[in-house]
Amino acid sequence: MVMDTKSLIIDIATTIFQQKGYLGVGLNEILKACNISKGALYHHFPNGKEELLIACLHSLNEEITTDMEEIIQRYPSTQTATQAMIEKLVAQFDREGIIIGYTFSSIVSEMGSLSEPVRNACALSFTKIQEIFSNKLVADGFSKETANSIALMMTASIEGGILLCLTRKTSDPLKTISQVLPNLLKEF
Repeated sequence: MVMDTKSLIIDIATTIFQQKGYLGVGLNEILKACNISKGALYHHFPNGKEELLIACLHSLNEEITTDMEEIIQRYPSTQTATQAMIEKLVAQFDREGIIIGYTFSSIVSEMGSLSEPVRNACALSFTKIQEIFSNKLVADGFSKETANSIALMMTASIEGGILLCLTRKTSDPLKTISQVLPNLLKEF
C-alpha cells in the first residue's frame, strides 16, 4: 500500500513523538526523517508541530481502538478479552521495549497543561478506550453505571501498568495486572 505524503508524515512523526516526546523533538528532525521541506509540512499542517501532534494522536487512537475492538469481539467475556489485550501489550514490550499506548500518557503529562487541543485529543482517546471496555461489560450483564466505573478502573490500571513497565524496564507490572484485573471483575 502506497501512503500519501500526509499519512507518511503522521506515521513517521508518531514514532518520533513516542520515542522522544513532543518537547524533545524539533521540527527539523521531523522534516529530515520524513525527507520533506518545511513548506510541505506546513502545506499539510498549517498550524505546524502542534497540529501534526494532534493528527498523530488521532491516528494512534484509531489504531489502538480498532485493535482493542477486534480483540474484545474475539473473546466471550471482558475477563478473557482483557487478559488477551494485556498479554499482547506484554509481548510487545518484551519484543520492542515500548508500548504504543504510552504516547497518550506521556503527551498528556508533557503537554496537557500547555495545550487545550492536545489535552482534548488525549482525553478523546482515553474516553474511547473506556467506552470499548464499558460496552463489553454491559454485554456481560453489568449495569451501564457499574460498567462505566469498572471501565475507568481498567483503563487507569492498564495505563498505569504501561508506565510502570517503561520506568522499571520490565513487563512484570502488566503481567501482574493481567492476573489480578480479571479476578477483580468476578467480584462485581
